[in-house]
Amino acid sequence: MPQPAWQFDPAHSSIAFTVRHMMVTKVRGEFTNWSGSLDFDPDQPERSRVAVDIDAASIETRVADRDTHLRSADFLDVANFPQLTFRSTKVERTAPDALAIHGDLTIRGVTRPVVLTAEMNGPVKDAWGGVRAGFSARTAIERKDYGLLWNVALEAGGFLVGDRVEIALEIEAVQPAAAAVAA
Repeated sequence: MPQPAWQFDPAHSSIAFTVRHMMVTKVRGEFTNWSGSLDFDPDQPERSRVAVDIDAASIETRVADRDTHLRSADFLDVANFPQLTFRSTKVERTAPDALAIHGDLTIRGVTRPVVLTAEMNGPVKDAWGGVRAGFSARTAIERKDYGLLWNVALEAGGFLVGDRVEIALEIEAVQPAAAAVAA
Protein backbone atom coordinates (compact mmCIF):
# COMPACT_ATOMS: atom_id res chain seq x y z
CA MET A 1 0.00 0.00 0.00
CA PRO A 2 1.37 3.47 -0.80
CA GLN A 3 2.80 5.55 2.03
CA PRO A 4 0.78 8.57 3.22
CA ALA A 5 0.51 11.25 0.57
CA TRP A 6 3.72 13.03 -0.31
CA GLN A 7 3.71 16.78 -0.92
CA PHE A 8 5.31 18.39 -3.93
CA ASP A 9 8.00 20.95 -3.08
CA PRO A 10 7.36 23.72 -5.63
CA ALA A 11 10.57 25.56 -4.70
CA HIS A 12 12.55 22.57 -5.97
CA SER A 13 10.28 21.38 -8.78
CA SER A 14 9.35 22.46 -12.29
CA ILE A 15 7.13 21.55 -15.22
CA ALA A 16 8.78 22.77 -18.41
CA PHE A 17 8.47 22.33 -22.17
CA THR A 18 10.32 23.03 -25.39
CA VAL A 19 8.97 23.41 -28.92
CA ARG A 20 10.72 24.12 -32.21
CA HIS A 21 10.48 27.73 -33.51
CA MET A 22 10.84 28.50 -37.23
CA MET A 23 12.49 25.10 -37.75
CA VAL A 24 15.80 26.41 -36.35
CA THR A 25 15.70 26.66 -32.56
CA LYS A 26 13.69 25.61 -29.54
CA VAL A 27 11.63 27.91 -27.34
CA ARG A 28 11.52 26.96 -23.68
CA GLY A 29 8.76 27.63 -21.23
CA GLU A 30 7.25 26.45 -18.00
CA PHE A 31 4.09 26.45 -15.95
CA THR A 32 4.58 28.35 -12.71
CA ASN A 33 1.37 27.41 -10.87
CA TRP A 34 0.48 23.76 -10.38
CA SER A 35 -0.44 21.32 -7.64
CA GLY A 36 -1.10 17.66 -7.20
CA SER A 37 -0.91 14.58 -5.09
CA LEU A 38 1.56 11.74 -4.92
CA ASP A 39 1.03 8.41 -3.20
CA PHE A 40 4.49 6.88 -3.40
CA ASP A 41 5.84 3.63 -2.03
CA PRO A 42 9.66 3.65 -2.43
CA ASP A 43 9.79 -0.12 -1.94
CA GLN A 44 7.05 -0.83 -4.48
CA PRO A 45 6.86 2.20 -6.80
CA GLU A 46 4.54 0.28 -9.14
CA ARG A 47 1.84 0.77 -6.47
CA SER A 48 2.25 4.55 -6.62
CA ARG A 49 -0.21 7.10 -8.00
CA VAL A 50 0.22 10.68 -9.13
CA ALA A 51 -2.22 13.43 -10.08
CA VAL A 52 -1.23 16.91 -11.26
CA ASP A 53 -3.36 19.97 -12.00
CA ILE A 54 -1.69 22.79 -13.93
CA ASP A 55 -3.02 26.34 -14.15
CA ALA A 56 -2.94 26.89 -17.92
CA ALA A 57 -2.73 30.69 -17.47
CA SER A 58 0.56 30.27 -15.60
CA ILE A 59 2.45 29.52 -18.83
CA GLU A 60 5.69 31.53 -18.93
CA THR A 61 8.19 31.80 -21.80
CA ARG A 62 9.77 35.15 -20.78
CA VAL A 63 8.07 36.97 -23.69
CA ALA A 64 4.82 38.65 -22.59
CA ASP A 65 3.25 38.86 -26.08
CA ARG A 66 4.00 35.21 -26.79
CA ASP A 67 2.60 34.18 -23.39
CA THR A 68 -0.60 36.11 -24.11
CA HIS A 69 -0.89 34.36 -27.48
CA LEU A 70 -0.31 30.95 -25.87
CA ARG A 71 -3.15 31.68 -23.41
CA SER A 72 -5.52 32.63 -26.27
CA ALA A 73 -7.98 30.41 -28.17
CA ASP A 74 -5.23 29.83 -30.78
CA PHE A 75 -3.40 27.63 -28.25
CA LEU A 76 -4.41 26.76 -24.67
CA ASP A 77 -7.68 28.73 -24.64
CA VAL A 78 -7.43 29.32 -20.89
CA ALA A 79 -10.80 31.08 -20.78
CA ASN A 80 -12.52 27.80 -21.66
CA PHE A 81 -9.91 25.28 -20.47
CA PRO A 82 -8.26 26.72 -17.35
CA GLN A 83 -6.46 23.52 -16.36
CA LEU A 84 -4.20 20.90 -17.84
CA THR A 85 -4.26 17.62 -15.92
CA PHE A 86 -2.28 14.42 -15.61
CA ARG A 87 -3.58 11.29 -13.88
CA SER A 88 -1.41 8.20 -13.67
CA THR A 89 -2.96 4.90 -14.67
CA LYS A 90 0.01 2.58 -14.15
CA VAL A 91 3.58 2.77 -12.85
CA GLU A 92 6.22 0.28 -13.94
CA ARG A 93 9.74 -0.13 -12.60
CA THR A 94 11.96 -0.46 -15.68
CA ALA A 95 15.31 -0.49 -13.83
CA PRO A 96 16.36 -0.10 -10.18
CA ASP A 97 16.05 3.71 -10.37
CA ALA A 98 13.83 4.08 -13.45
CA LEU A 99 10.08 4.15 -13.94
CA ALA A 100 7.59 4.28 -16.79
CA ILE A 101 4.66 6.34 -15.54
CA HIS A 102 1.62 5.76 -17.75
CA GLY A 103 -1.22 8.22 -17.53
CA ASP A 104 -3.82 10.43 -19.12
CA LEU A 105 -2.85 13.98 -20.09
CA THR A 106 -5.67 16.44 -20.72
CA ILE A 107 -5.10 19.69 -22.64
CA ARG A 108 -7.97 21.82 -24.00
CA GLY A 109 -10.45 19.16 -22.93
CA VAL A 110 -8.71 16.46 -25.00
CA THR A 111 -7.36 13.47 -23.08
CA ARG A 112 -4.66 11.24 -24.51
CA PRO A 113 -2.45 8.55 -22.96
CA VAL A 114 1.21 9.40 -22.41
CA VAL A 115 4.17 7.64 -20.85
CA LEU A 116 6.66 9.55 -18.73
CA THR A 117 10.14 8.04 -18.63
CA ALA A 118 11.31 8.82 -15.11
CA GLU A 119 14.50 8.60 -13.11
CA MET A 120 13.90 8.14 -9.38
CA ASN A 121 16.33 9.58 -6.81
CA GLY A 122 16.10 8.87 -3.11
CA PRO A 123 14.36 8.62 -0.84
CA VAL A 124 16.56 10.47 1.67
CA LYS A 125 15.88 11.92 5.11
CA ASP A 126 15.92 15.69 5.22
CA ALA A 127 17.06 18.01 8.03
CA TRP A 128 13.49 18.58 9.26
CA GLY A 129 12.49 14.97 9.91
CA GLY A 130 10.80 14.40 6.56
CA VAL A 131 11.74 12.07 3.74
CA ARG A 132 12.39 13.41 0.23
CA ALA A 133 12.41 11.78 -3.17
CA GLY A 134 13.23 13.26 -6.55
CA PHE A 135 11.96 12.42 -10.02
CA SER A 136 13.23 13.58 -13.41
CA ALA A 137 10.65 12.70 -16.06
CA ARG A 138 10.36 13.25 -19.81
CA THR A 139 7.80 12.71 -22.51
CA ALA A 140 6.88 14.22 -25.87
CA ILE A 141 3.49 14.92 -27.41
CA GLU A 142 2.18 16.08 -30.77
CA ARG A 143 0.37 19.34 -30.00
CA LYS A 144 -2.14 18.82 -32.82
CA ASP A 145 -3.39 15.71 -30.98
CA TYR A 146 -4.71 18.12 -28.33
CA GLY A 147 -6.33 20.61 -30.69
CA LEU A 148 -3.38 23.05 -30.68
CA LEU A 149 -3.59 23.67 -34.41
CA TRP A 150 -2.55 27.32 -34.93
CA ASN A 151 0.48 27.81 -37.16
CA VAL A 152 1.95 29.92 -39.96
CA ALA A 153 3.65 28.51 -43.05
CA LEU A 154 7.13 29.88 -43.66
CA GLU A 155 8.15 31.23 -47.06
CA ALA A 156 11.19 28.95 -47.17
CA GLY A 157 9.12 25.91 -46.17
CA GLY A 158 8.11 24.48 -42.84
CA PHE A 159 6.10 26.18 -40.13
CA LEU A 160 6.55 28.81 -37.44
CA VAL A 161 5.72 26.44 -34.55
CA GLY A 162 6.84 22.82 -34.39
CA ASP A 163 4.31 20.05 -33.81
CA ARG A 164 6.35 18.10 -31.25
CA VAL A 165 6.36 19.41 -27.68
CA GLU A 166 8.95 17.97 -25.33
CA ILE A 167 7.88 17.98 -21.68
CA ALA A 168 10.36 17.80 -18.80
CA LEU A 169 9.52 17.54 -15.13
CA GLU A 170 11.87 17.93 -12.19
CA ILE A 171 9.95 16.96 -9.08
CA GLU A 172 11.01 16.94 -5.45
CA ALA A 173 8.45 15.45 -3.11
CA VAL A 174 8.48 15.31 0.66
CA GLN A 175 6.79 12.92 3.00
CA PRO A 176 6.19 14.93 6.17
CA ALA A 177 7.75 13.77 9.42
CA ALA A 178 5.81 10.99 11.20
CA ALA A 179 4.55 13.41 13.87
CA ALA A 180 3.14 15.75 11.21
CA VAL A 181 1.47 12.86 9.37
CA ALA A 182 -0.20 11.65 12.58
CA ALA A 183 -1.50 15.13 13.49
